[in-house]
Amino acid sequence: MDQKKADHLNMGGLLRKHTARGTAYHDVGEGEPLVLIHGVGMRLEAWAPQIAAFSRSHRIVAVDMPGHGESAALPSGSKLEAFVAWFGGFLDEMALGEVNVAGHSMGALIAGGAAATFGERIKRVAYLNGVYRRDREAKAAVLARAAAIPLVGVDKEGPLLRWFGDDAQSAAARELTRNWLSLVDPQGYATAYAAFAGGDETYADRWPDVSAPALFLTGSDDPNSTPLMAEQMATAAPRGWARIVEGHRHMVNLTAPDIVNELLTEWLSCGEDAR
Repeated sequence: MDQKKADHLNMGGLLRKHTARGTAYHDVGEGEPLVLIHGVGMRLEAWAPQIAAFSRSHRIVAVDMPGHGESAALPSGSKLEAFVAWFGGFLDEMALGEVNVAGHSMGALIAGGAAATFGERIKRVAYLNGVYRRDREAKAAVLARAAAIPLVGVDKEGPLLRWFGDDAQSAAARELTRNWLSLVDPQGYATAYAAFAGGDETYADRWPDVSAPALFLTGSDDPNSTPLMAEQMATAAPRGWARIVEGHRHMVNLTAPDIVNELLTEWLSCGEDAR
């Protein structure tokens, strides 16, 4: 990993502001808004390479998901729809009209739900390492992990095994991710993970109704947010396309930031008729 990538990944805690309802966010740059939503167990710093790159051309609003970072949690038992409603409320609090939104993992489910339910506010949607209609085996496994959290707490090693390879290129991102998992609030994590586990079909039928340009991006070796899922969603969305980053897994925006940033640049530059 070159020094530039290491510097991006090792950015310290980013300055946060808080809305009246208790959502923490980092707001930097000027221009067309790009809102970034991280995944379960992470925090807004997980977007550090993208914040550094795109704050030169866009207004970046990176948000801590409920129960993560410094954001207030949603009630225990909240489902994906509640997280999507939270995001709509956040846009209202920020007085943001039409935005580009990129979500990773659970953040992708929220971004997709936003495009499905208040699509007039979503100019473009990017769905990074997001799930879609898990098969029976994968569904059983993720539900079992969700059920175990209230009993055993946050699993800090299992995700690392699924999300990263053993290559040296992933080492810095792996250690940062381990640290973020160690900092997460257990209750907030349990609520979000349960919503994530049960949310892969919540808005799955809505992609044909999403008129915004939609990027579906994942790593070729991601065992859970698979290339097939990305391709299926891209086929369903009228203006969707899939991009697969070869040799990478789940945390692809950290392990392959230059490639991901190029693909996000392509997405941000596309017009309504781009494909």
